[in-house]
Amino acid sequence: MFLGVDGGGTKTALCLLTGDGSLAGRAEVTGTYDPSADPDRLAAILAEGVAAVCDRARTSPDRVDYAFFALPGYGEASRLVPVLDALPARVLGHHRYGCDNDMVAGWAGSFGGADGINVVSGTGSIAYGRHGVTSARAGGWGELFGDEGSGYWVGRSALTAFSRMSDGREPRSALYTAVRAVLAQDGGLAGNPVGDLVGDLDVLDVVLNRWSGSRSRIARLSRLVAGAADDGDDRARQILADAASELVLLVDAVRDRLGAPDGASLPVSYSGGMFQVRRVREAFAGELAGRAGAYVVHEPLYDPVVGAALYAAVLAGTPLDAAARRRLAPATFPATAAHGAS
Repeated sequence: MFLGVDGGGTKTALCLLTGDGSLAGRAEVTGTYDPSADPDRLAAILAEGVAAVCDRARTSPDRVDYAFFALPGYGEASRLVPVLDALPARVLGHHRYGCDNDMVAGWAGSFGGADGINVVSGTGSIAYGRHGVTSARAGGWGELFGDEGSGYWVGRSALTAFSRMSDGREPRSALYTAVRAVLAQDGGLAGNPVGDLVGDLDVLDVVLNRWSGSRSRIARLSRLVAGAADDGDDRARQILADAASELVLLVDAVRDRLGAPDGASLPVSYSGGMFQVRRVREAFAGELAGRAGAYVVHEPLYDPVVGAALYAAVLAGTPLDAAARRRLAPATFPATAAHGAS
């Protein structure tokens, strides 16, 4: 039995997969994104998740043949790698596991372990690909440096647009009203009319003080942007179009770092919540389709947590065969992420 753990900014997903492609159990717990990598906190989250998924599969950690822990931030601070590498042993009670960045789970899920470039756009954003024996990444620098095209970036762009509209630097649109209404409600002002916000500057109190600048709460504003875009708001549509363009830049950067020949047509796929937004998904695929055959965009084969379990089997030296992977696909494919571009 193989355990996959896919960490993230908003949630941590886990699944147990048998060698014949049966999904024995799934679970979700809180996110494992922690720039300080407090080992006790991370260990507690992982322990909760492992206990939950083992309970649902009616098994125990000692019966896991191999596990793969895909952790956000892994490899981005050399001094913390040994700390993160040691954590799963505290949870599993054995050393039959591997660790890497959560981008690897996204890639393994989208391609089933085959060559290609996968872009993750959830709370943050990153791209990772493999071509032959070469692997490369781009992005994943965090919210202070970038995370362009991510849910956080889209949410922050909405706040930027709100501030500019409030000042008169941009004409006000429906996006302005939507942001103000959501901040009034989510900022602990539920039940009060929006007008009870004394002024637009009170949103600073909501975001910085009441929310404490929460990365995940700001990222959730991306849903508001998607809704406004669907309702015809041009400013919201531009934010989503810009997000797609930023994600395409990640693909181009990974391709260059992989050293792929100019004539090669590389597979590209995606994972993460922002790709559930139709406008982002279609704009992303459309821009790549205009790269003169450089890319072939396709739907992900499996979701990232299943990718993590599949990669655990690879690390154990017993990868699932084609029949097992075919058996797995219908049960785990995220149908809401489908699109028709290629």
